Parts: sequence; C-alpha cells; structure tokens
Amino acid sequence: MGIYTKKRLKLVRWYNIRLDFKENFVYIRDMKFYHGSKEIVETPFVHGSNPNNDYGPSFYTTLNFDDACIWASRNGSVGYVNEYEVNLDNLKILDLTDKTKFSVLHWIAILLQFRVFDHPFERLHQGRIKKIIEKYSINLDEYDVIKGYRADDAYFRFPKEFIRGNISVELLEQVFSLGELGVQYAFHSKKAIQHLKFKKATLTNKKYVGQYFEQVKNATTLFDRLLEQSIDSNEGTRIGELLK
Repeated sequence: MGIYTKKRLKLVRWYNIRLDFKENFVYIRDMKFYHGSKEIVETPFVHGSNPNNDYGPSFYTTLNFDDACIWASRNGSVGYVNEYEVNLDNLKILDLTDKTKFSVLHWIAILLQFRVFDHPFERLHQGRIKKIIEKYSINLDEYDVIKGYRADDAYFRFPKEFIRGNISVELLEQVFSLGELGVQYAFHSKKAIQHLKFKKATLTNKKYVGQYFEQVKNATTLFDRLLEQSIDSNEGTRIGELLK
C-alpha cells in the first residue's frame, strides 16, 4: 500500500484509485484495472493471450473503462468489461511511457521480438530489425507489469514505416503520444497475476459497437497525413542515423 503526503498526492492520478485518509498522510490502497473480452474472466492467467501480442504472453488491461468497452465490442457485438482491484506494492513495473528513462525505440525493440511480420518485409529489413533489438531491447522477465503504448494489428504499420525509413523517430513518438491508440498494462508474471482481484464483469453498451473501427480510422487518417508530410521532408532522425 503506497503512502503519500498531501503535497505528493498532487502527482497521483485520481481515477481508479481507492484512498484512505489518516492525519497528514493519504494511503493508496488499490487501483482499478479493466480487461475487455467476449467472456467473463474471473481467473486471469499469463498465457491466456496471443504469444505474438505486443509484450508477449501477458494479461492485458487498461485504466480506461471506455477503452475496455471499445475493445470488448471490436468484433461487431457487445462483450464484457472485467474489473479488477490491484495492489501494486511489491510489483516491479516497467513504464515504457516514461520519457525520462525510455524512448519509443525501446518499445519498438520489444514489439519486434513478439510481433509477426510478413516474410518479404522481414527478409528486406532483417538487418535493421536485428540491430534495433540488440541496441534497445529490455529483458521483460525482470518485470511483473509492463506499461506501454498499444500497437494491435491495425496500428502496426506505424513502426513498420519507421523501419522502412519513411518516418523519423520524433514523428513516431508523436503519433503514439497523441493518445488515440491508448496505453495498456500487461500483467506479465505469475506474481502480478496473483495481485489481480476480480470484482465484477459488466456487459458493454451497444453504443461501443463500431467505435473500435472509428478509432482505427481516425488514427490512420492522422498517420497518413503525417506520413505524407514526413516523406516530403528531411526533418527528424531516421533509422539509418540511429543504427550507425
């Protein structure tokens, strides 16, 4: 259970947090995480996901209820949002969105280890892929929870364009920092899974059906515009410069 003075509490995000007040201290008890699915998941487990997801075998969650609803309803029908309370004490968390420690290149290096490429792309760019992994890879086995950007199949073309050399690392960072894609929390270790306490499952509203594709459309439209500008410009740092 984390302890914060009232001054430090200003740095804490208020939603999804249960608080206890005592004297001049605030005790953070639990945080709420959501998992969108077609099923009710009372007992999460690490290897329940696709091994080729962004951070490999993990249980993927979000702090945003609406994002979980959209994900649960992405296949054209309503689904369930599973809610969990988690005490993050004693869990080692890798925060890939912390720009003081990591760049988007660290995130890409992880994606390259788990995501599956089409064979022509992999053959053509295998040298660059290998170098990015060697230079920026992080051993996820040392962490219990990974916080990072989401890059499902619809969005994976963005880092691929970076590898091709069509966009700069600055532009890629900008695209994934805009928030359209969302941030996810991957519970990566057995220890982390044991901290997830199932509370309830909520059937999603029909209004969320179709929103995933709208989200993809908006992100793709933005990216296409930025990509066109980038190809016509020499600004920013391209992959060739980074891997010299």
